[in-house]
Amino acid sequence: MRKNDIGVIGLAVMGSNLATNIANHGYFVSVFNRTAQKTKDFLKNHPNKNIIPYFSINDFVNSLSSPRCIILMVQSGIATDNTIQSIIPHLHSNDIIVDGGNSFYQDTIQRHQNLLKKKINFIGMGISGGEYGALTGPAIMPGGDKKIYDIISPIFTSIAAKYNDESCINYIGPDGSGHYVKMVHNGIEYADMQIIAETYTILKNILFLSNQEISEIFNTWNQGELKSYLLDITKNILLKKEGKYDLIDLILDEACSKGTGIWTCQDALNLHESLTMITSSVFSRFLSSLKSQRMLASKILSSPKIIPVLCNQVEFIEQLRQALYLSKIISYAQGFSQLSIASKKYNWNLKFYNIAKIFRSGCIIQADILNHIVKVYKYDNNIINLLLSPYFQSIANSYHISLRSVISYTIQQGISIPTFSSAISYYDGYRTAQSSANLIQAQRDYFGSHTYKRCDKSGIYHTNWLQ
Repeated sequence: MRKNDIGVIGLAVMGSNLATNIANHGYFVSVFNRTAQKTKDFLKNHPNKNIIPYFSINDFVNSLSSPRCIILMVQSGIATDNTIQSIIPHLHSNDIIVDGGNSFYQDTIQRHQNLLKKKINFIGMGISGGEYGALTGPAIMPGGDKKIYDIISPIFTSIAAKYNDESCINYIGPDGSGHYVKMVHNGIEYADMQIIAETYTILKNILFLSNQEISEIFNTWNQGELKSYLLDITKNILLKKEGKYDLIDLILDEACSKGTGIWTCQDALNLHESLTMITSSVFSRFLSSLKSQRMLASKILSSPKIIPVLCNQVEFIEQLRQALYLSKIISYAQGFSQLSIASKKYNWNLKFYNIAKIFRSGCIIQADILNHIVKVYKYDNNIINLLLSPYFQSIANSYHISLRSVISYTIQQGISIPTFSSAISYYDGYRTAQSSANLIQAQRDYFGSHTYKRCDKSGIYHTNWLQ
């Protein structure tokens, strides 16, 4: 009896679409879901002769060719651990478990170590692209043993998104590195979404443009250096109608999250990395959830008087475009800087050229800017910050005036733009040769004898400030 090529556990939207994608590429796929009815519903709605359902773990595992490869598409955390425990008794040594969910990279490292003791191989695989990408071609970030990845790579290379006929998948590195890269990808996604939202707010509440007019501006911008998946879908979102209303105006302004942005920020703190834009975007979502408090505060706390735009509308819109692009650059610079620090700390030896290539298609942060990032890392994998490369340096030196103008004017209007503000603060802090940190060190030494270094001579010093 013929054995199937690969198995998928978990038939929610991502799992269902990934299984269908694999089957559409000619592979025979065993599927299993803890709830049998979901498996039946999936087959009814997505009939495919290459997809074979199973209703017990034993039958599911035994249906696979050896070494058996099983993709987990279940919720991160305890659900993933429980699923792994349920299939371990049915596996043989050298079988392969692939976690395709949004798992925390430290959990992936621990699972890798635990399964290695049982001679079961484990791959932590970041998958980006949402439900559409899972079906038509996602960006894929696999981490684990390179020899094990090579065994299963033909399947995943075939189903990955393509950019100029090149698959958007590349081996990332050992143990949790694949999920770590996906985590930082999601952090950049948070910041990108937030700065687009802030741009929308400025156009709507300062220039008083309609949703259709904003969509047209975004469409124009999307033909140039700002071209990206997120800007493309945003211009479509703004045109969606429900009856006579624009749907966007009916959506409650409370942004949710699933945790990957928080993980990115937490790890940045552990690495002492200045991830200001992504952190601001996460905090902005938290603030948005305080809807009742914000409604109350809007009636109690005063706002400034509206000041007319100091330049013509066309000029202001161009300044806003430049501000958005520079902020986007800074967000990517921060994200890749964090990847660089993590690579050193965890001995992953990440290849940023390959990572940037993965992001060019199939994922949420795909954008033309990545072609410039690919060029930077092709020649220098160890550049300390993207802002120091010739292309991004030139853009920053040219566009920072527009970013300042937009921020200054918008703040005068009493409109919150935390991520734009974080962008310019990071830019100015990063280019400052002499900061105010000397005063902080003096304060620390004064109240806690924490010592300090000096500019004029070497060594560690402490001063008795009361004498």
